[in-house]
Amino acid sequence: MTSPDTPQSQEVILGADAARDFAAGLFAAAGVPGADAAIAATCLVRADLRGVDTHGIVRMPTYLQRLSQGLVTPAPQLEFEPVAPSVARLDACNALGFVAATRAVDHAIGLARDTGLGLVGVRNSTHYGMAATYLLQAIEAGFAAMIFTNASPALPPWGGKAEMFGTSPFAVGVPSPQSVPFVLDMAPTVVARGKIRKAHREGQPIPEGWALDAEGRATTDPGAALQGVLMPIGGAKGAGISMMLDILCGVLTGARFGGDVSDQYKRFDRPQGVGHFILVMRPDLFLPADEVAARMAELVGLVKSNPKADGVDEIFMPGEIEGRREAERLVVGIPYRRADLIPLVEAARAAGVAVPSGL
Repeated sequence: MTSPDTPQSQEVILGADAARDFAAGLFAAAGVPGADAAIAATCLVRADLRGVDTHGIVRMPTYLQRLSQGLVTPAPQLEFEPVAPSVARLDACNALGFVAATRAVDHAIGLARDTGLGLVGVRNSTHYGMAATYLLQAIEAGFAAMIFTNASPALPPWGGKAEMFGTSPFAVGVPSPQSVPFVLDMAPTVVARGKIRKAHREGQPIPEGWALDAEGRATTDPGAALQGVLMPIGGAKGAGISMMLDILCGVLTGARFGGDVSDQYKRFDRPQGVGHFILVMRPDLFLPADEVAARMAELVGLVKSNPKADGVDEIFMPGEIEGRREAERLVVGIPYRRADLIPLVEAARAAGVAVPSGL
């Protein structure tokens, strides 16, 4: 289950079950109830399975630290308050974002089964990891979804230089039973801040155009980038999308907004105050389900048969590469940098949690 056991080995391979059990054990040791610990671990490991390792279990030390300091509520009482036949709101009580969002999507699915649409606004939540997790949750239940969240400040409004809006993911998913589902999970910035943190951990430079330093100068130094601001995609367009997400998830839900969401890596004096905007819908609202499935399959076929640009071997649907990687890693395991797992191993030994073989 591990790479060759030599001092020089930099990589370890864990099966998905082993990684989930390890993460769940750490959350449980931090006071998170078993079912919720399993939810959080599953969300993190799914990111690793799909190759989005910036949002996987390497982030756990920060979640565990915030749990230990009372900034995340380990066992919240989550109660949905009806607003309209297809709408509810949730005060997440500073729960783990994975738990709040998973339960909110479940609730929205239930509303959508009854009314066609399910909308849940969540306030007082925390970072919820990879947004595609919740798209896939809806898709696998047969529903389309738009899953939005706001985040701690990372980029300025267009024309400004002080960070205000987050790398809030814009995430939309539509099932395609006869073909490949549409799973769009994108930040309004050129790159997610997690990739800059990863480069910083690994001592690697970042490409030009990703970020500015604290003085507003272009930088390839990830440490300087983390002290500065990220660049939006498409200039003013990307900045506008980030503002839109802050309005939907922050202003409308009652969560923090306008640069007031706490950075989980920098602020340990208060909870984050994250907001989520979760919309789930039946894909057969306008056409019969079999016709929608056929039309989605037709669209996928048209996309993939488009003439390829020079150097392109295959045209992929959004989320398709990650889906293939997930299928592969479910068989061969998930590669981790051994150095990234050291803090988790140390936390596990201190808490009496079983450590996977080979770590």
